[in-house]
Amino acid sequence: MNTLKEGDFAPHFSLLNQDEKLVNLENFKGKKVLVYFYPKALTPGCTTQACGLRDSKTELERKGLVILGVSPDAPKKLANFKEKKALNFDLLSDEQHIVAEQFGVWGEKKFMGRVFDGVHRISFLIDEEGKIEKVFDKFKTTDHHQVVLDYLN
Repeated sequence: MNTLKEGDFAPHFSLLNQDEKLVNLENFKGKKVLVYFYPKALTPGCTTQACGLRDSKTELERKGLVILGVSPDAPKKLANFKEKKALNFDLLSDEQHIVAEQFGVWGEKKFMGRVFDGVHRISFLIDEEGKIEKVFDKFKTTDHHQVVLDYLN
């Protein structure tokens, strides 16, 4: 796994959102974008993380930030996640994990004695010019939103 670093340009990507509409990173040029990768919709940790961002969205938007969640889930599952948890930002489907691989967040994981490939929970703050300003890779799902807010403050 070769995770992108601060100062790298973010890969250009287009992915389907929960409504099966194409979302292109280029559409956010001139804004800061938090692209956060998470393993699986509707699991406890991913739900906690998403709800923290949901509840902080107004404050994050005041800082000029757009939130995009990316997982290997299908759009239909993302729509269910968004509706059940009243999420107020786009969730993007990376079923073939192409974007996750481009960002360097797809790789070997260990869980309960099993080894498998999957998405690592890493977030990237992309600046107005498309460069990675900050990589968030050390946080708990309960405080991810606060770590991002603290950095922006």
